[in-house]
Amino acid sequence: MSKAPYRVVANWEWTSKCNARCAMCPRHMIDNPTISTADTFEQTLARLQPQDVFRCVIAGYGEPTTHPQFEHFIERLRGNPLTFDMATNGSRLSEARLQQLDGVIHTLMISFSSIDPAVYQSVHTNLDQQAVMDGILAAGRLLKKTRLVINLSPTSECLDTLDATVAWLRGNGIDNLHMSPTYYDRAGAQKTAGQPDHERLRAEIKRHRLGSQETAFIPGAADIFQQWRNNEFKCVPRNTNMLISASGHYTYCFNDIRESHPLGHVADLSLRAALQRREALAEQGDICEQCNLRNRYRPGELARVAVSYLRTKLAA
Repeated sequence: MSKAPYRVVANWEWTSKCNARCAMCPRHMIDNPTISTADTFEQTLARLQPQDVFRCVIAGYGEPTTHPQFEHFIERLRGNPLTFDMATNGSRLSEARLQQLDGVIHTLMISFSSIDPAVYQSVHTNLDQQAVMDGILAAGRLLKKTRLVINLSPTSECLDTLDATVAWLRGNGIDNLHMSPTYYDRAGAQKTAGQPDHERLRAEIKRHRLGSQETAFIPGAADIFQQWRNNEFKCVPRNTNMLISASGHYTYCFNDIRESHPLGHVADLSLRAALQRREALAEQGDICEQCNLRNRYRPGELARVAVSYLRTKLAA
């Protein structure tokens, strides 16, 4: 055991395949898109223990709702003591699926770019905007135990239509709207023309009173302290999260898109042992040098996120 254990967010990828080709997603970096087997799913689920994980986000680089065993996997989570959240593009949220998710998934996060059809198609390529909008409205209507969050895309063209997008969502009673204060560069993999001016991005977030989608990734203060103290490389985004890929590998960080630095496989290694392996690792130049996530928050923003998190916990 580590001398001072800490907990992390487990980012659990059920599949690295996706039915979309979103502008902000570096899918060209994924060499062998795959889906989790039933054995890998069960092995991963067994590795997720409350003493190591304070939150598990079903996401990764694929769309979880496209997995052929999606309904079975959701049922396997029912009754588990961990907090499971899910990120989705919202394209396959039937009423039956929403009713099944309700209460099993703590927070359902739907990615949405714009109410403008042209902007939506340029960002969320290959998706049916109307189907996604219908899914959002159905989620707002049907989810009673699961919290609904809309993660708004922080690209320049999305900011151009943000007023109308926010008005449509709030006009339909959906007010839990989040946006990241940084456009993810994904370790240099993102070379799109949609990167916004960061000052404008922060101003729009403040003007529309949007939450930060990273808020729930912050554990307790003791966990943050131990992550910082135990890890050779002082990177909060890396050390706060552990991505478990659809192939079952613990990865160096979320930006190791090609899984070039695997820490081990869930069949052979516990999550705690994978964390201990990572603690001794320094900066990986091929991943870290171009990453813009490490310093995405200013000191004042860090303080506001921490306060927001504490308020959320107290309210709960």
